This record gives sequence, structure tokens and C-alpha cells, in this order.
Amino acid sequence: LRSSGSEQARLKGGVVREDTEEWQKEPSFAGLQRVGGDLSYIKGDDSRACASLVVLSYPGLEVLYEDCRMVAVSAPYVAGFLAFREVPFLVEAVQRLQQEEPGLKPQVLLVDGNGLLHHRGFGVACHLGVLTDLPCIGVAKNLLQVDGLARDELHREQIRSLQREGDTFPLTGTSGSVLGMALRSCNSSKPLYISVGHRVSLETAVRLVQSCCRYRIPEPIRQ
Repeated sequence: LRSSGSEQARLKGGVVREDTEEWQKEPSFAGLQRVGGDLSYIKGDDSRACASLVVLSYPGLEVLYEDCRMVAVSAPYVAGFLAFREVPFLVEAVQRLQQEEPGLKPQVLLVDGNGLLHHRGFGVACHLGVLTDLPCIGVAKNLLQVDGLARDELHREQIRSLQREGDTFPLTGTSGSVLGMALRSCNSSKPLYISVGHRVSLETAVRLVQSCCRYRIPEPIRQ
């Protein structure tokens, strides 16, 4: 666990929280053509996971590439270190894509999980971003209760205030840091929790996720 902590701290130093790509500066994301979606989930037993990577065209959101495989998980689950179980398989999937179909390499990854919105400020979207050097965005379905963030009455009230598609409110911790953004992505009363992973600003992350939603969950992750 200590080695995981020091490794996490070392990688965390590489996180870039600003936009680094030309397409991110365009209001219409002109120049963005391929958006990836990454997720892994553990099957019934704790030792098997399914790791998936899809690449969609942008803005059409048509599937260009899919890679989904069952993998054996050896690392034990430790709260706050989930990425150490998941990330190696997701990195491998990105590397396979670069070898097999280099022309389909995604320009940004939407990751099923958190980025800076994390107990140690380094969730799976940061971890994957730093290791692949791709812009990454954390897209979580549930609020991670860190830095005083809680699913309390105030939070429920803020969710109720999200009246229209695209409405947001900042997830501000007791430290005063804005850790992410709650987004009403579609006609769902349940928000998404968006956070910076790597090489993207929070504002750009929210706009891009919103533009990739046909339903509550953005298409790269839903697919």
C-alpha cells in the first residue's frame, strides 16, 4: 500500500489541469474527430473484470472501434486505489489500438470514474491520462463524498435547481477547491459528476461531455 501511495503521489505531479489541444479552444470543438470511452467493471467474482475501450467519431458519435475483453485482476481492492486494479488493462487497450489502428487513436478519453474529484486528488481518469498522455475526463454517475461533499439536503436542493439540459453547479469542497461539476446532461433528474483527468480544463470537460450525450450517459461510455 505504501508503494501504491508513493507511486500515486509521483504520477499525480504529472497531471495537467488546463486545455492543451487546439480543438479545445474552438467553441464547436473544430478539429476534434475521435472521442474514446473507457470503462472496466468487475464481474461477479473479484478476480475477473471486463475492460472496454470504444472510439466514436465526433460530432457524429458513430462507433469506429471497439475492444472489450475479460481480464484477470490480481491487485486487491483498496479504497482510493481502485485505479491500480483497473488502469493497467485500460492502458493496454489504448496501446493495442495504437498498434492495430493508429489512425483511430482517440484525441480525448471519457473515463467511467473520477479525476481530481478523489480522496487523494488522483482518480482513475487522472491516472489513465498521465500514463497514456491523452486528454482525459472523469465522468461519474454517483457523487464521491470527499472534502466535505455529501449527498445531503443542500446537495439534493442543488440537483433540483438543474432545470434544463446543460445546467451545472460546481462541486466545491470545504477546502474551497472546486473539485468538479454536477451536470444535467439530458432529461434525467440524476446529474453526472464531471472532473478533470488530464490535459483539459473543467469548463471544456463539461462542454464536451454535454455535447456527447444523447441520453444521460455520454455515448463514448454508454457504447
